Amino acid sequence: MTVETLVAAVGQETQTLAERMHLETDAIIINQCEENAYQEYTHKGHTIRCYSFRERGVGLSRNNALLRARGDIVVFSDEDIVYEEGYGEKILQAFAERPDVDMLLFNMEVTEERATYHTTKEHAIHFYNCGRYPTYSFAVRREKLHKANVTFSLLFGGGAKYSNGEDSLFLMDCLRNHLKIVAVPISLGKEEVRPSTWFHGYTEKFFFDRGVLYYHLYGKFRHLWALRFLLAHGKVMCQEIPRKKAYDLMKQGFAEAAK
Repeated sequence: MTVETLVAAVGQETQTLAERMHLETDAIIINQCEENAYQEYTHKGHTIRCYSFRERGVGLSRNNALLRARGDIVVFSDEDIVYEEGYGEKILQAFAERPDVDMLLFNMEVTEERATYHTTKEHAIHFYNCGRYPTYSFAVRREKLHKANVTFSLLFGGGAKYSNGEDSLFLMDCLRNHLKIVAVPISLGKEEVRPSTWFHGYTEKFFFDRGVLYYHLYGKFRHLWALRFLLAHGKVMCQEIPRKKAYDLMKQGFAEAAK
């Protein structure tokens, strides 16, 4: 098996990005910038293919990379990820030891305020626990993904209409298409600290967009999951906007998504 790292970047110097990220596999870099261009170079014996596009939207970048991917295992990444030495071998070994698993979710070191998960014990991913894993934790068998016809939403994430959630929707689509997904307590690297491209506080737009997301994620159970979300996180998220108003904003998001 071969591993290929698929990097979504914005306004980066692609010729130096492989070194900064410590890439140790073949890679595709999709760089959203002000030109359309292609370049290719070798880094530590691996081929780095760089595509520059005049467009916006992280989902679009990831789909562009998927269309061009060649590796047996594809690993999704962002420009601010720095990998540990030997990360490619860790991924290969993890899949070799789990031949019946289609997708693995790995740990990545992040700052406390950015931490949404940390796997300490291997466990399966289901519809009720797929909503907290970021895309840079994903590694998946490419052919399985293509056979399932799963791609990233163009409505959610940095540069898209709605704030975030493309990662959760992607996992949910994989589950709906019967891919077997497992989270493992294996670390691949760390995320460098940088300003968020989408998070600007727990604003009205944050809760409205969350409502749109939950409509697509949970369907007829969206109200239940919205209430669960606000009960679990309201102490932190609802300091400026009360829980009742936040719920009303999420319901407005439901209505928007249903149009």
